[in-house]
Amino acid sequence: INRATPKTQSALLEAMQERQVTIEGRTFVLPEPFHVLATANPVEHEGTYPLPEAQLDRFLLRTSLGYPDAASEMRVIQERPSMNALTDLQPAVTLEEIRSMQIMTDETKLDTSIASYIQQLAQKSRNIPELSLGLSTRGALAVAQAARATARLKDRDYVIPEDVAEHFVAATSHRMAPSDPSLIDDARALEQIADDILRSVDVPI
Repeated sequence: INRATPKTQSALLEAMQERQVTIEGRTFVLPEPFHVLATANPVEHEGTYPLPEAQLDRFLLRTSLGYPDAASEMRVIQERPSMNALTDLQPAVTLEEIRSMQIMTDETKLDTSIASYIQQLAQKSRNIPELSLGLSTRGALAVAQAARATARLKDRDYVIPEDVAEHFVAATSHRMAPSDPSLIDDARALEQIADDILRSVDVPI
Protein backbone atom coordinates (compact mmCIF):
# COMPACT_ATOMS: atom_id res chain seq x y z
CA ILE A 1 0.00 0.00 0.00
CA ASN A 2 2.85 2.40 0.65
CA ARG A 3 4.01 2.14 -2.96
CA ALA A 4 0.88 3.96 -4.12
CA THR A 5 1.21 7.67 -4.85
CA PRO A 6 -0.41 10.24 -2.54
CA LYS A 7 -3.14 10.84 -5.15
CA THR A 8 -4.03 7.15 -5.12
CA GLN A 9 -3.92 7.15 -1.33
CA SER A 10 -6.49 9.93 -1.20
CA ALA A 11 -8.85 7.86 -3.35
CA LEU A 12 -8.38 4.88 -1.07
CA LEU A 13 -9.04 7.06 1.97
CA GLU A 14 -12.45 7.98 0.52
CA ALA A 15 -13.26 4.28 0.13
CA MET A 16 -12.15 3.48 3.68
CA GLN A 17 -13.80 6.49 5.30
CA GLU A 18 -17.01 6.90 3.34
CA ARG A 19 -17.47 3.43 1.80
CA GLN A 20 -17.69 5.01 -1.64
CA VAL A 21 -15.47 5.97 -4.57
CA THR A 22 -15.71 8.90 -6.96
CA ILE A 23 -14.67 8.45 -10.59
CA GLU A 24 -14.86 11.36 -13.03
CA GLY A 25 -17.39 13.12 -10.84
CA ARG A 26 -19.61 10.06 -10.36
CA THR A 27 -19.93 8.50 -6.90
CA PHE A 28 -20.32 4.75 -6.45
CA VAL A 29 -21.33 3.21 -3.11
CA LEU A 30 -19.22 0.16 -2.23
CA PRO A 31 -20.97 -3.10 -1.34
CA GLU A 32 -21.16 -4.46 2.19
CA PRO A 33 -19.30 -6.09 3.75
CA PHE A 34 -16.30 -4.00 2.73
CA HIS A 35 -12.81 -4.67 4.10
CA VAL A 36 -9.33 -3.42 3.23
CA LEU A 37 -6.34 -5.67 3.87
CA ALA A 38 -2.96 -4.32 2.83
CA THR A 39 0.71 -5.18 2.86
CA ALA A 40 3.47 -2.58 3.12
CA ASN A 41 7.11 -2.48 2.11
CA PRO A 42 9.75 -1.41 4.64
CA VAL A 43 10.11 2.36 4.50
CA GLU A 44 13.79 1.95 3.63
CA HIS A 45 12.78 0.61 0.21
CA GLU A 46 12.97 3.01 -2.72
CA GLY A 47 9.64 4.15 -4.11
CA THR A 48 7.63 4.06 -0.88
CA TYR A 49 5.42 6.87 0.39
CA PRO A 50 4.41 7.57 4.00
CA LEU A 51 0.74 6.91 4.73
CA PRO A 52 -1.23 9.87 6.06
CA GLU A 53 -2.33 9.68 9.70
CA ALA A 54 -6.01 9.77 8.68
CA GLN A 55 -5.52 6.62 6.60
CA LEU A 56 -3.50 4.75 9.22
CA ASP A 57 -6.26 5.52 11.72
CA ARG A 58 -8.75 3.60 9.59
CA PHE A 59 -6.93 0.29 9.73
CA LEU A 60 -8.21 -1.76 12.66
CA LEU A 61 -4.93 -3.63 13.25
CA ARG A 62 -1.33 -3.67 12.14
CA THR A 63 0.75 -6.79 12.56
CA SER A 64 3.96 -8.31 11.23
CA LEU A 65 4.18 -11.90 10.05
CA GLY A 66 7.94 -12.05 10.47
CA TYR A 67 9.89 -14.98 9.10
CA PRO A 68 8.38 -18.49 8.95
CA ASP A 69 9.67 -21.20 11.27
CA ALA A 70 12.21 -23.65 9.86
CA ALA A 71 9.70 -26.40 9.05
CA SER A 72 7.34 -24.04 7.21
CA GLU A 73 10.18 -22.51 5.25
CA MET A 74 11.45 -25.96 4.25
CA ARG A 75 7.96 -26.86 3.00
CA VAL A 76 7.80 -23.69 0.88
CA ILE A 77 11.22 -24.41 -0.61
CA GLN A 78 10.41 -28.04 -1.40
CA GLU A 79 6.92 -27.58 -2.77
CA ARG A 80 7.88 -24.78 -5.17
CA PRO A 81 4.41 -23.23 -4.95
CA SER A 82 2.97 -21.73 -8.11
CA MET A 83 0.68 -18.73 -8.42
CA ASN A 84 -1.69 -21.15 -10.17
CA ALA A 85 -2.43 -22.60 -6.73
CA LEU A 86 -4.61 -19.55 -6.11
CA THR A 87 -7.11 -20.86 -8.63
CA ASP A 88 -7.75 -23.88 -6.38
CA LEU A 89 -8.75 -21.77 -3.39
CA GLN A 90 -12.35 -22.12 -2.23
CA PRO A 91 -14.36 -19.62 -0.14
CA ALA A 92 -14.28 -20.42 3.57
CA VAL A 93 -17.42 -18.39 4.36
CA THR A 94 -20.16 -16.61 2.45
CA LEU A 95 -20.78 -12.85 2.47
CA GLU A 96 -23.92 -13.49 4.50
CA GLU A 97 -21.93 -15.39 7.13
CA ILE A 98 -19.41 -12.53 7.38
CA ARG A 99 -22.21 -10.04 7.87
CA SER A 100 -23.75 -12.28 10.54
CA MET A 101 -20.39 -12.38 12.35
CA GLN A 102 -20.19 -8.59 12.20
CA ILE A 103 -23.65 -8.27 13.74
CA MET A 104 -22.76 -10.72 16.51
CA THR A 105 -19.57 -8.75 17.22
CA ASP A 106 -21.47 -5.46 17.38
CA GLU A 107 -23.93 -7.01 19.85
CA THR A 108 -21.19 -8.23 22.21
CA LYS A 109 -21.67 -6.63 25.63
CA LEU A 110 -19.06 -4.11 26.78
CA ASP A 111 -19.51 -3.18 30.44
CA THR A 112 -19.06 0.37 31.69
CA SER A 113 -15.94 -0.71 33.59
CA ILE A 114 -14.38 -2.03 30.34
CA ALA A 115 -15.32 1.15 28.46
CA SER A 116 -13.70 3.17 31.25
CA TYR A 117 -10.57 0.99 31.03
CA ILE A 118 -10.28 1.65 27.29
CA GLN A 119 -10.85 5.38 27.81
CA GLN A 120 -8.11 5.49 30.47
CA LEU A 121 -5.71 3.75 28.08
CA ALA A 122 -6.50 6.31 25.38
CA GLN A 123 -6.11 9.17 27.87
CA LYS A 124 -2.77 7.78 29.04
CA SER A 125 -1.47 7.74 25.46
CA ARG A 126 -2.24 11.47 25.17
CA ASN A 127 -0.31 12.38 28.30
CA ILE A 128 3.09 10.74 28.04
CA PRO A 129 6.25 12.48 26.82
CA GLU A 130 7.13 9.64 24.43
CA LEU A 131 4.21 10.51 22.13
CA SER A 132 3.36 13.70 20.27
CA LEU A 133 0.07 12.17 19.12
CA GLY A 134 -1.88 9.72 21.23
CA LEU A 135 -4.92 7.62 20.47
CA SER A 136 -7.85 9.32 18.79
CA THR A 137 -11.43 8.48 19.73
CA ARG A 138 -11.50 6.38 16.56
CA GLY A 139 -8.52 4.49 17.96
CA ALA A 140 -10.33 3.85 21.24
CA LEU A 141 -13.31 2.56 19.26
CA ALA A 142 -10.98 0.23 17.37
CA VAL A 143 -9.68 -1.19 20.66
CA ALA A 144 -13.26 -1.81 21.79
CA GLN A 145 -14.20 -3.47 18.50
CA ALA A 146 -11.12 -5.71 18.54
CA ALA A 147 -11.98 -6.70 22.12
CA ARG A 148 -15.54 -7.56 21.11
CA ALA A 149 -14.29 -9.72 18.24
CA THR A 150 -11.82 -11.45 20.56
CA ALA A 151 -14.59 -12.23 23.03
CA ARG A 152 -16.72 -13.79 20.26
CA LEU A 153 -13.80 -15.90 19.07
CA LYS A 154 -13.64 -17.26 22.62
CA ASP A 155 -17.37 -18.07 22.64
CA ARG A 156 -18.35 -15.23 24.96
CA ASP A 157 -20.99 -12.55 24.40
CA TYR A 158 -19.27 -10.11 26.77
CA VAL A 159 -15.84 -8.48 26.94
CA ILE A 160 -13.33 -9.00 29.75
CA PRO A 161 -10.09 -7.02 30.32
CA GLU A 162 -7.98 -9.79 28.76
CA ASP A 163 -9.84 -9.25 25.46
CA VAL A 164 -8.80 -5.60 25.49
CA ALA A 165 -5.17 -6.45 26.24
CA GLU A 166 -4.83 -9.24 23.66
CA HIS A 167 -4.80 -6.98 20.60
CA PHE A 168 -4.18 -3.59 22.19
CA VAL A 169 -0.71 -3.19 20.70
CA ALA A 170 -1.81 -4.28 17.21
CA ALA A 171 -4.82 -1.95 17.35
CA THR A 172 -2.95 1.13 18.55
CA SER A 173 0.75 1.28 17.67
CA HIS A 174 0.21 2.43 14.07
CA ARG A 175 -2.09 5.28 15.19
CA MET A 176 0.37 7.03 17.49
CA ALA A 177 3.19 9.44 16.64
CA PRO A 178 6.43 9.43 18.65
CA SER A 179 7.91 12.61 20.06
CA ASP A 180 11.31 11.53 18.75
CA PRO A 181 11.27 12.05 14.94
CA SER A 182 13.84 9.29 14.48
CA LEU A 183 11.28 6.74 15.70
CA ILE A 184 8.45 7.76 13.38
CA ASP A 185 8.94 4.71 11.15
CA ASP A 186 10.13 2.39 13.92
CA ALA A 187 7.21 -0.03 14.32
CA ARG A 188 8.90 -1.94 17.13
CA ALA A 189 9.53 1.19 19.17
CA LEU A 190 5.87 2.21 18.82
CA GLU A 191 4.75 -1.28 19.77
CA GLN A 192 6.88 -1.07 22.91
CA ILE A 193 5.34 2.30 23.81
CA ALA A 194 1.85 0.83 23.33
CA ASP A 195 2.78 -2.13 25.51
CA ASP A 196 4.11 0.22 28.21
CA ILE A 197 0.81 2.13 28.14
CA LEU A 198 -1.11 -1.11 28.58
CA ARG A 199 1.03 -2.09 31.56
CA SER A 200 0.70 1.33 33.21
CA VAL A 201 -3.10 1.38 33.53
CA ASP A 202 -4.81 -0.61 36.29
CA VAL A 203 -6.96 -3.48 35.05
CA PRO A 204 -10.58 -3.34 36.27
CA ILE A 205 -11.55 -6.11 38.68
